Amino acid sequence: MQLKEIAAGLLFPEGPVVMEDGSIVLVEIARGTLSRVTPNGRVHVIAELGGGPNGAAVGPDGAIYVCNNGGFTWREQDGLLLPGGQPADYSGGRIERVDPETGRFDILYTDCDGVDLKGPNDLVFDNEGGFYFSDLGKQRRFDMDIGRLYYAKADGSLIREVAAPLVTPNGVGLSPDGKTLYSAETQTGRLWRFAVDGPGRLRDLEGLRPGSLVVGLPGFQLFDSLAVEASGNICVATLINGGITVISPDGTSAEHVPFPDPVTTNIAFGGPDLRTAYVTLSGTGRLVSCEWPRPGLRLAYPRR
Repeated sequence: MQLKEIAAGLLFPEGPVVMEDGSIVLVEIARGTLSRVTPNGRVHVIAELGGGPNGAAVGPDGAIYVCNNGGFTWREQDGLLLPGGQPADYSGGRIERVDPETGRFDILYTDCDGVDLKGPNDLVFDNEGGFYFSDLGKQRRFDMDIGRLYYAKADGSLIREVAAPLVTPNGVGLSPDGKTLYSAETQTGRLWRFAVDGPGRLRDLEGLRPGSLVVGLPGFQLFDSLAVEASGNICVATLINGGITVISPDGTSAEHVPFPDPVTTNIAFGGPDLRTAYVTLSGTGRLVSCEWPRPGLRLAYPRR
């Protein structure tokens, strides 16, 4: 697979959003910004959000919605920039709405029913104008938070917990028909699915499991963000064994596509046929693209 490097020197990029003008909007977590990468590789800061902007998506109003995890500690190891636990200047988890033209932003949610958001990570919009998002939580020296999935409306009028407990839930995505929600857990290397009964209503929450297990990876491999192909395959960014793991909806097939960074964190699809994959190589601070063998799933809302 031939890679094209679009930008380098990014400070832990994640959450790529492919815009209609060919630019890529993404977060730089260690920089605390929402940034735009032009097709010629120039990087422009849209908004200085602070904390730890993590996942991003276009909403029904054309704004960019951002999961902000409140910040990480950081270290450099073997030429890689790596996130750690909750920092001393942790600013709290929140969901932010950003105008991509002016950079003006508002905080939509900081809690759900009086429980603070800890480390919002990734989000996906449905066709009803709402979005599911993961809260991975924060890790401290001797303890860590229970992870959760939430559903919220883009206008700030509703937020509810839809699944818990989870172990460091990260990537979230919807099946092509919108009837299945997928969530990848980082520390366990597991991908879960939940049946969607309606906007923000999930089944498969009873018993000993938080959902239906699609697949669990062998050995020490960790999951990050994900995107779904038009065929229904789930493409999950994979840490340590850096790359993208392409998983069939029934979990019977899991193909690993390697990328040159053990901290490969996100994939998004663009181009006229949605067969261009944009991948964040976060440890080395790069955004790359490549031709993907199958088209990605068109997201719920148009991109500006």
